[in-house]
Amino acid sequence: MEFLAEALQAYCELHSTEEPEVLKKLNRATHAQVLQPRMLSGHLQGRFLAMISALVRPKYILEIGTYTGYSALCLAEGLAEGGKLITIDVNPELEDMVHHFVKEAGFENKIQMIIGDAYQVIRTLPQTFDLVFIDADKASYSKYFDLIIDKLAPGGLILADNVLWSGKVIDEKSLAKDKDTQLLDAFNKKVQADPRVDCMLLPLRDGMMLIRKK
Repeated sequence: MEFLAEALQAYCELHSTEEPEVLKKLNRATHAQVLQPRMLSGHLQGRFLAMISALVRPKYILEIGTYTGYSALCLAEGLAEGGKLITIDVNPELEDMVHHFVKEAGFENKIQMIIGDAYQVIRTLPQTFDLVFIDADKASYSKYFDLIIDKLAPGGLILADNVLWSGKVIDEKSLAKDKDTQLLDAFNKKVQADPRVDCMLLPLRDGMMLIRKK
């Protein structure tokens, strides 16, 4: 899932801004209590999300795929005064954990969690978003992009996680047989060919597509 050697990954983390204490606690709790803790953004990716948010200073952020809330807390660090982050997840099992750490971080007035089908929920949201983070079911990335692009402010950013899919997107066997690999490869090609956006695929962790609406 990560393409840097472990020692290089550790070096990058050592020379990046430290995680806030609440994120360290959430990281530990996720690894101790939740299945598939590797889904957590983690230190390096989390600081990247926080940095992008701080540069954009978004009024409204949309996150598709909450998991335990680590990435939401990172993104919320950069919200403009009075700003709001809406995070959507289909799984209610982690809702209490998310609310606990949102409160501990002091973001209870900045982060709203919605449990439901993101594809349906997004249609009901009236906001124009400045920053969107997609980290949900990989098969739906293209559908989410099509749904979000008209709700994204000019100059706004979309970040899509896991777009290298453990390197499977360049593996011929995976491309021939694995549906998620095929759909992520199609998403990457779709974004790169869309004249409405500029994009850059970053080899950060499992691949991060950075998309800017023109």
